[in-house]
Amino acid sequence: MQMHNPPHPGEVIKALCLEPLGISITVAAEALGVSRKTLSSIVNGRAGVSPEMAVRLSIAFDTSSESWLNQQSQYDLWQAEQHRKELRVKRLSAA
Repeated sequence: MQMHNPPHPGEVIKALCLEPLGISITVAAEALGVSRKTLSSIVNGRAGVSPEMAVRLSIAFDTSSESWLNQQSQYDLWQAEQHRKELRVKRLSAA
């Protein structure tokens, strides 16, 4: 079932992982083995969670990588659905 306006995974990282632990983006990025810029882009919604990043997050925060990818997929699909009427697609059917 599709969620109504799901949060970007970056919001979840910030609200449920970084803030409760009192961890900065810089410290988290170092622990994840990525640049501060990379993590900042995700946390601020400018980039998505890749499969590799999902694995990194799952290790660092003891979660499942699938949960991170599912969040990203739900967010991306909801965003795409908002532009459904703008798409120029014709329905195909058997002749």
